[in-house]
Amino acid sequence: MPDRTLSVLIFVLVTCAFATIYITQPVLPILEAQFAVGPSAASLSVSAVIVGMAVTTLPIGVLVDRYPARGLMITGACVTAAAGALCAATTSFPALVAMRALQGAFIPSLTTCVAAWLSRTLPARALNVAMGTYVSATVAGGLGGRLLAGWAFPPAHWRYAFVTVAGALLVVTLLVAPRLVEPARISTGPVSSTSLVRLAVRREQVLAQIAAFGAFGAFSTAFNYFPFYLSRPPWALSTPTITALYLVYIAGLFMGPFAGRLGNRFGNGAVMIAGAIVLACALTLSLVVAVPALIASLICLCIGFFAIHAAAVGALNRRLSGERGKANALYTLFYYLGGAAGIGLGGELYARFGWPGIVGVSVTMTLLPLAAGAVESCRPAPPSG
Repeated sequence: MPDRTLSVLIFVLVTCAFATIYITQPVLPILEAQFAVGPSAASLSVSAVIVGMAVTTLPIGVLVDRYPARGLMITGACVTAAAGALCAATTSFPALVAMRALQGAFIPSLTTCVAAWLSRTLPARALNVAMGTYVSATVAGGLGGRLLAGWAFPPAHWRYAFVTVAGALLVVTLLVAPRLVEPARISTGPVSSTSLVRLAVRREQVLAQIAAFGAFGAFSTAFNYFPFYLSRPPWALSTPTITALYLVYIAGLFMGPFAGRLGNRFGNGAVMIAGAIVLACALTLSLVVAVPALIASLICLCIGFFAIHAAAVGALNRRLSGERGKANALYTLFYYLGGAAGIGLGGELYARFGWPGIVGVSVTMTLLPLAAGAVESCRPAPPSG
């Protein structure tokens, strides 16, 4: 089990990696004005990162099963940090988008490598809590990236945020990577598409992928359309007020490791079921036009989602005996596919039915982690070694 110092460094590393993803989100109007582009073009500074991650998640998952994690991580950190520095310096919007795509392409060399190293290093009971803590680090990064450019620095000085995150990411990676001692010989055998297909259809993999697809689909759809819903009657809230509401995301910091402990006690399947029910109830509560109900629904959205996420990734990694990099990469791929599917379908339903349409598609997607949790609960528990 990693010592406390290494655990803290890994947490900071994952936080910096996820902060990189969302760093331009709060300053999109500033980018629109400074680079003289439209809103849809400005949003490419975020979506390019997601596309880059989607393209390289599986290849990096394959590589981390064949080579030690430390080399991949150092390479990824150097490229991501260098691209961040170029983002801070460029006056060309196409160059900014290109560098953001490059960052996205190398972020999995940090996140996927960490998840794979933890899963092949820790005993099962420690792994459940460690994966929950990993999820909390993704929460801290997602929130930190959104707040850094808009709050820590004046929005017009968003370039400083890139320099800060790039420097922190590079330093912490150079501190973490040499400490990652590989417990066993890394496989160097050939990897085929057939082996990936076999892995993707294993029961434990399918259950985790279904849970990730549905949970993140429901969660990201709701949070993506909340600003539109809250900025119009009957709410008509200001942008600063809506931004402040996103601080409920902090609930995920505590839910990740807590869900891991609940999974040890009651089983990860039970945690997924409970999380899906909480998530569906939170979405339904969001239909009530009252501030206390709104805040409660947002908090419960975070609690339910991060409980499912931590339990699903914990259940997957507890049952893995090999190919951990590819398994976690497949999980991540389905996670982001669920978000894309939910947001895409949600846009159509929001245009037709307003917020009830978003609630409808999101609640429907919670049935997937509910079903996955029910099946997982019926399976024998893995060894607790």
